[in-house]
Amino acid sequence: MDEITNLEVGQPAPRFDCVDSKGNSHSLEAYMKDGKSVILYFYPKDSTSGCTTQACDFRDSMTRLNGGDYVVLGVSKDSAKSHENFINKQELNFPLLMDEDVTLHQTYGTWREKSMYGKTYMGTSRSTFVIGSDGNLKWVGYGVRTKGHVDKVIEELGIE
Repeated sequence: MDEITNLEVGQPAPRFDCVDSKGNSHSLEAYMKDGKSVILYFYPKDSTSGCTTQACDFRDSMTRLNGGDYVVLGVSKDSAKSHENFINKQELNFPLLMDEDVTLHQTYGTWREKSMYGKTYMGTSRSTFVIGSDGNLKWVGYGVRTKGHVDKVIEELGIE
């Protein structure tokens, strides 16, 4: 397996153009053109406890984040149907991008070898990337914990 290199603050963020669960296109270029910063977060699976906590924390912080011109985009390898069920059940107020072939995961270095109960497998490393309107990474967090994560991101960004 190739060595994974972590992205770092100050680097240009890898460009993306993905569709959400409704079929709408989301590209970093379009957000940059609109002067928006992007919070791109990768999570393992819709409707699991940690992922639900994280998504709901982002949902509950949207007023503060939108006030800072931040757009939140969640990414997992789940299907459109799974995303729509998750969005509806949790009343999420931001899109979830589909990455069923994990191309975007690999581009951002979040598809990693993991282990549980002595077994090794490939999976999503819960990670968050804050991309400025200039296209550069402003904040990077690999392997983040769900509890308090969104508050930490908001604090790091200096959002009131």
